[in-house]
Amino acid sequence: MTERPLRIALTKGRLEKDTVGLFEKIGYDCEALKNKGRKLILPVGGADMEVVLAKANDVITYVEHGVCDIGVVGKDTIMEMQGKFFEIADLGFGKCRFALAVKKGSAFYGGYSVKTIATKYPNITRNFFESKGMDVEIVKIEGSVELAPLLDLSDGIVDIVETGTTLKENGLEVIEEICPVSARLIVNMVSMKLRRAQIDEFTQKVRENIG
Repeated sequence: MTERPLRIALTKGRLEKDTVGLFEKIGYDCEALKNKGRKLILPVGGADMEVVLAKANDVITYVEHGVCDIGVVGKDTIMEMQGKFFEIADLGFGKCRFALAVKKGSAFYGGYSVKTIATKYPNITRNFFESKGMDVEIVKIEGSVELAPLLDLSDGIVDIVETGTTLKENGLEVIEEICPVSARLIVNMVSMKLRRAQIDEFTQKVRENIG
């Protein structure tokens, strides 16, 4: 049986362009990836590598289950999903931060009532407030989290912040930064053993070309 190409799951959208830029810097042919049309599995750098385009959560699922050997995904998704894989490199792009934001001028930490937090990231939010010894009620939001405090659904939000412009335009402000976020390289645990030479060669090239 012919061994399949080294398969890399790549997060579509925000991280995709920067990852393609990194691959081109390394010297990989990315024409198929740049002119992908509707294709979701594409050859990169010759016959021995291919890229699978997927949503961030699915990148982790594919790597964890071994159908992809390597993944490029944000630290935010890694922290939220807490899967079993090796995180082997910070790629240095896709930089943003997790932050707690509230309506401007509101005294979030005042009083004794249990606060309500809206977020797309319930696990990260729960861990953050547990580390402070605070009980909070978490409301999971799929769309624009900024709406929740404006509609008085929540006292605050925990979300990814890049520039903070959307918060300001909606009368919100960051009152505490939780942690920085950037794109990471993850590897399936079994692939790391069975395809060690290939993965080491790839990651070495990545490390030489980041920054």
